This record gives sequence, structure tokens and C-alpha cells, in this order.
Amino acid sequence: MEQILANGVYLGSQYAMIALGLTLIFALMNVLNFAHGQMYVIGGFVTYTIYGQWGVPFVLALVMSCVTLAILGALIEKFLFAPVIKGSAREESTMLLAAGIAFFLDAVILLVFGEKQRGVPKIVDGVFNWDFRIIMPYDRILICMLAILSIVAFIGLMQYTKTGRALRALAQDRTAAQLMGVNVDRYSMIGFALGAMLAGLVGGLLVTITGVNLGMGGPTSIKAFMMVMIGGAGVISGAIWGGIILGFMEAIGLALLYQYGDITYLLIFVSLMIFLAIRPQGLMGKPWG
Repeated sequence: MEQILANGVYLGSQYAMIALGLTLIFALMNVLNFAHGQMYVIGGFVTYTIYGQWGVPFVLALVMSCVTLAILGALIEKFLFAPVIKGSAREESTMLLAAGIAFFLDAVILLVFGEKQRGVPKIVDGVFNWDFRIIMPYDRILICMLAILSIVAFIGLMQYTKTGRALRALAQDRTAAQLMGVNVDRYSMIGFALGAMLAGLVGGLLVTITGVNLGMGGPTSIKAFMMVMIGGAGVISGAIWGGIILGFMEAIGLALLYQYGDITYLLIFVSLMIFLAIRPQGLMGKPWG
């Protein structure tokens, strides 16, 4: 039981970080960013290149990954999403654009980094062993702690800074925020950049554990959408709870049903469909949006 709890906390923390960036973008712009998984992969490859290939310290490589994805997110919002949102009233336009960006980023990743699995040296050696009840490598413990600290820092940013208050106002009512003097275009770009940066951060953290490859983008996006649906689309606290719930479901399923292969994920999808049929707005969402 202790091992399941430890695995659940580890998985839940990283999943919550992935979902935070996606739900922030959706809350601000009502855009389903299908390229979120690809941004995660790019973050992993940037960290792999700077830390694994060039030998730069891991922390600096992680910072560079965040900066790279923030710049990429800002450019995508300013030159792609913003013109489409202003020029088209149809929500399908942004969905098609997001899907196109995902395919484009996949092609760029294949061209620049190739399709092979890449990994980096461990940042911390050794294994924590608590009387054989909890066994976990120290690098996973460190990554879990960094993920939790990042989530706390993000919540602090949203709650106690001018930028965070502007982003929350924009998410609650875009028109009212504009009438109150919020620069909608500027903060939409900042919010998209922040969401992309979170994807790059978690990608950079997890490259030390799982490695990174071209095919990870799609499954990562699917899990991110699952967490957002569980917690409620556009709700920051819902994204965190969605990540925690998915992490514990996966930890419990893999511990109890490991002999049945991938049946864990099948049961998770079935459970999600039943849950959404009963509560389509998610745990924290409201029926009216």
C-alpha cells in the first residue's frame, strides 16, 4: 500500500503539471491545444541536447527548456492563434489550427532530433528503501519534489501577482477584463507562453526518468485531455485534482493488474466515460461553463 501511495504521488505530481498548462490555455482562449504533447516532447529534447549532449548543468538546461518553450508558445499565439481568433467566429478554426500545429511540430521534431529514443544521465544516483515498503530511486523523488514546488509556484503566481490577477480576470470574463483596462492581446500571449513553458518544464524534468522520443507527443496530449476532463475544463484546481486522480488510478491499476498488461489503461478510459456520462462538466467545473 505504501508503495502504491508513493507511486501515486509521483505520477500525480507530473500529470498535474502537464494538465496545468493545457487548462490555462483553454481557460484564457477557449482553445484546445492539441500540440501540448509535442511541446512537452520539445522540452525534453531541448534538455537532452543541452544537458545530455553539451554537458551544461541540469538546472541551466531546464531553464533553457522553459525559455525555449515560452518563446515558442508566445510566437504561436501571436502569429497563429490570435489572427484566427480575431478573424473567425467558428471554434472549429482554432481546433484545426491546433491539430495542424501538432503535425507540424511532429515533423520538426523528426527532422531535427530523429525518431530514436533519447535519454540523459541520472541527476541523482541511489535508491531510497524504507524497509522494503517503499522503494524509489532518488532521482524520481527529486523530480517529484521539483514538480510539487513548480505547482506551488504556479499557484502563487496566479494568486498573488499582477500578471496572475490579470490572467484570472481574462479567464473569468474576457470582455469585462478588457473594459477594466486589461491588455487582452498581451496577456493572452503571456498565458499561452506560460502554458507552453509548463509543458517544456515537465518534459525537461521527465527526460531524466523516461527519456524522450517522437512518439510521446500524442499519448501525452491524450492524458492531458483526460485530466482536464476529470477536473473540469478551464479550472486550475480541477487540473491539479485531475492529475492526482489519474496518477493514483494508474498507480493502483499497474500494481494490482500488472499481469494483464495494458488493461489498466482500458479500465481508466471506461471509468472516465462513465464519470463524464454522470458529470460531464468534471469535478470542479460548472454545468453552465
